[in-house]
Amino acid sequence: MSDFQVWAPKAKSVDVVVGERRVPLTCNSRGWWSAHVAEAGPGTDYAFSLDGGKPLPDPRSPWQPYGVHGISRIVDHSAFDWTARAWQPPPLSSAIIYELHIGAFTPGGTFESAIGRLRYLKELGVTHVEIMPVAEFPGERGWGYDGVDLFAPHHAYGGPDGLKKLVDACHREGLAIILDVVYNHLGPDGNYLALFGPYFTQHHHTPWGEAVNLDGEGSIEVRRFFCDNALMWLRDYHFDGLRLDAIHAIFDSSAVHFLEQLSREVEELQAATGRHFFLIAESDLNDPRVVTPREEGGLGFDAQWSDDFHHAVHSLLTGENAGYYADFGRMEDLAAALKDMFVYGGRESAYRGRMHGKPVRGLSAHRFIACIQNHDQVGNRAQGDRIGALAGLARQKIGAALLLCGPSIPMLFQGEEFAAGTPFQYFTNHSDPELGAAVSKGRREEFASFGWKPDDVPDPQDVSTFNASRLNWSEIDHSPHRDLLEWYRSLIALRRSTPALNSGNLDAVCVDFGERDQWLVLYRRQIAIACNFSQTSRSVALRFEARTLLISGPDINVTESKIDLAPESVAILQEWRS
Repeated sequence: MSDFQVWAPKAKSVDVVVGERRVPLTCNSRGWWSAHVAEAGPGTDYAFSLDGGKPLPDPRSPWQPYGVHGISRIVDHSAFDWTARAWQPPPLSSAIIYELHIGAFTPGGTFESAIGRLRYLKELGVTHVEIMPVAEFPGERGWGYDGVDLFAPHHAYGGPDGLKKLVDACHREGLAIILDVVYNHLGPDGNYLALFGPYFTQHHHTPWGEAVNLDGEGSIEVRRFFCDNALMWLRDYHFDGLRLDAIHAIFDSSAVHFLEQLSREVEELQAATGRHFFLIAESDLNDPRVVTPREEGGLGFDAQWSDDFHHAVHSLLTGENAGYYADFGRMEDLAAALKDMFVYGGRESAYRGRMHGKPVRGLSAHRFIACIQNHDQVGNRAQGDRIGALAGLARQKIGAALLLCGPSIPMLFQGEEFAAGTPFQYFTNHSDPELGAAVSKGRREEFASFGWKPDDVPDPQDVSTFNASRLNWSEIDHSPHRDLLEWYRSLIALRRSTPALNSGNLDAVCVDFGERDQWLVLYRRQIAIACNFSQTSRSVALRFEARTLLISGPDINVTESKIDLAPESVAILQEWRS
C-alpha cells in the first residue's frame, strides 16, 4: 500500500491516477490532499489530476522516467544497498573540489559512466566532486539549471539508482560529493508547480521571471518544499554537501530568511544522522554574512564562491576588460582578492555604477571557494573558450599556481587540469520549438556587453553544441595536455603536503606586486609564489632568502633574496633556514 500526498490548496478536487484507475484524495485544513492505494508500491507509475483535469507529474516526484511532461514513479529509498555507510567526508577546509557535468564528463554521459573516472580524480588529488544540477530538466541534454522536478534525478543520466551508485562509488574511493541545486527559479518547460499552489510571487522578480514565494501567502509550504528537497538529497542520496545556485536571486523579506532556516535544518539532520554535511552558496553580493554563523547574525553557510578571485586572475591572464571585467585588470585587484577575498568589499564598482560589497573581517579564507574556471565563466562565453585557449598554457600555469597555493579552497572545472581542447558551451534540448528558438535568440543577445558577435554564439538547441562540449579523454596521453596535467598534480600534491598552504589565516597572507612591471609575489608563511605576468624577464626582490625551488617553469634563477623570472612564468620557493 502506498500513501499519496500533494499540496494543492486552491483545488476543489484531486485524484491520483494509477493506470486506468482514478482514486479521489481527501483534503485537510492546510490544503494537503491524501489517499491510500493498496495496489500501488515501489515502481508504480502515477499522476495527479486537479479538478478533473489532465494527469500531471507529482510536484515531489521522486522519478520522472518519461521526462518532465510524463507521469511519476514511486521510489523506495530504503531498498538501495549502500556499501559505504560509515563514510564521513574530509573537512571542507582541506578540499580540492572538481566541478563536472554528468552529460559531458564521459562519452556515456551517465551517472554510472562517471564512476569509471573516479580513480583518475582520486589520483589527481581531488577530495570533493561537485556535480552540476541533476534534477529532472527538459529533454535529454542541458546544464540542469532549468530543472522542474526537483526531487527526481534526471532520467537520461540514469535515474535514482544510477545517482545512488555514483554517490556510493565516490565514497568507496574516498571522495566527498556535492550536488548543485537551484532554488531561485524553475525552468518554464514542464513547470506545473503554479497549477498546484502559490509557489511563485509577483512581488519579487528574478532574471528568469517571477520569484519563488518565500515570504507571501502560502509561503510556509513553499519553504517546506525547498527545505525538504535539500534534506532529501543529503538523507536519501547520501550527498555530503549542497551548492546553492545564485542565492542573490532568492528573495525573502521574512525575519528568518529561508537560507537561515535551511542551514539550521541541515544542522539538525546532521545531528540526527551522525553524518557531516555542509552548504556552499553562489552569491553575487560580496556579503560575508552568507558565511557568518547564525549565532552572529549570519546565514550559517559553510562557504561561498569567490567570483572576485576569478575575475581578477582572468582579466590579468587574458587582458579582457569588457562586461564585468571592466572592474578588474590591475595587480592591485588580484592582491586584494588573495589577501581580502573580496576586491569589492565596500567600494565603488564602475561596472555596477554603485558601491558594492562589504569587507571580510574575522573569517577564514576557507569560507571562500576560488577558481580560474567554472561552468559559468567558461560556458557563458560566446564559444565556451577555456582559459588555456584564451591566454596560453604558460599563463594558465600562473593562474593554477595562485589558485592551488592561495588561501581559499580551490576548485577545478572538468578538463581544466589537462587543458581540454574541447570547449564547454551552453546546450539545451527543449521540445517546444518556440521556446527553443527563444533560448537561442536570447543567448545571442545577452553577450552584447562583452562585444561578442551574435553569429559567433553556437545554437544551444543544436546537438552538435552538446557534442562539442564532451571531454576528449585521449588528450591526457599527449603533449601539451599531459604536461599540464603533471603541473596540476604537482601543485595539488604540494598543497596537500605543505601546512602553510593549507592555512586559512588571512593575517598570514602577504602580497607584493609591481603594477607597471606586471609581477606579483604571494607569501604563505615560509612559501613564496612568484609570478611574472609580463612578456619580459623580471628580477624581483623577495622578503626572505630562498634557495629551494619547489615548483617552477624554465629559466628561473634564484640568488639569495632575489629571483629572476622568465616571461609569463611562475616559481614556488621555500624560505631558507640555517
